Amino acid sequence: MKSVLIQSAVQKEWVAKLEAHRDQLTKYAQNNDHEHRFPHENIQWLVDEGYTQLTLPQSYGGRGATLEDMVILQSVLGSIDGPTALSIGWHVALVGEVFERRIWDEAILEDFAEAVKNGALANRAVSEAETGSPTRGGRPQTYARFENDYYILNGVKTFTSMSPALTHIIVVAYIPEKEQVGFFMVEKGTPGLEIANNWNMVGMRATESHDVILNDVQVNSNMLIEIRGEGPPYQNGWLLHIPATYLGIAQAARDYAVDFALDYSPNSIEGPIADLPVVQQNMGQMETKLITARHLLWSTARAYQTRTPQDNIGAETAASKVVVMNEGLDVIDIAMRIVGAKSLEMDRPLQRYFRDMRAGLHNPPMQDMAYTKIAQQAMTERQNNI
Repeated sequence: MKSVLIQSAVQKEWVAKLEAHRDQLTKYAQNNDHEHRFPHENIQWLVDEGYTQLTLPQSYGGRGATLEDMVILQSVLGSIDGPTALSIGWHVALVGEVFERRIWDEAILEDFAEAVKNGALANRAVSEAETGSPTRGGRPQTYARFENDYYILNGVKTFTSMSPALTHIIVVAYIPEKEQVGFFMVEKGTPGLEIANNWNMVGMRATESHDVILNDVQVNSNMLIEIRGEGPPYQNGWLLHIPATYLGIAQAARDYAVDFALDYSPNSIEGPIADLPVVQQNMGQMETKLITARHLLWSTARAYQTRTPQDNIGAETAASKVVVMNEGLDVIDIAMRIVGAKSLEMDRPLQRYFRDMRAGLHNPPMQDMAYTKIAQQAMTERQNNI
């Protein structure tokens, strides 16, 4: 992926490693999509090679990768296999966020760090059918009842990416006794915890984002690790793993279309279709859109790392998701126009890129919520300056 600007030792090491294993990591992509089968081989390789420890701080035994490192690497991984990148992205972003905020008890953090170093995979289980997107603020219908120093969890969580491989699930539930929403650490194998086999979407099929069913799941009271709204205000830049992944998918579509144009030479013309002005115009549009999305995403990641407590880059992080998605959707549409009807063939990857990219519209933040947030920040800044 020539468009990556390598700037750190972690990036240099892992971009080279991912590119060296590109063929291995794409080996099962077609079948995984067809069978909506989780990319077990890819995820296990990433665990074995230490990718899942990258965003764990060095003080806890990890590599201490920055947000910018993660964005770059997720883009490369997304260009190789989107479902693999999105799945593992939830874990590396969660680890980065948790150890940046450090609002969990230190003992819990240390235990979690040890688990990550031993191959744990974690994700939050937040979404529910009754509440829609969690970013819209609905109260969860999953309940946590306190009883004899334990919490008893009941409910159903949807869109739990990487569910077949998760060892630690952070479940969001309403606590009636506290009239608050809490985050509970639930480990794989806990009695009453069930992963439903019901994921059958048109896009990101291989993420196996099944429902998580909690039927009288009992956890120790100290596994209430976080209360929503407690702690200092926090801008979660680690969610940039989402647009980073989809930027990679758009890049893969662009690469496929350019390679096709350079190789395809129908007998109606001399030379490949890449020589045609209309095809070059389309290529130029694709490249411009990718440059736009890439530089906004990278500059936002850099700004997040260098921000001061007074800086608010919420608009930039929200805009990054919106711009990457909209430009990326256009890139894939143009790529399919270059390739023509062959782009719809099921044994070609472009139709998979198209379907996977559409799934990103429903990852947070939603476009309308992003625009509202951006507008509110603009109005606040304007009012403060008048």
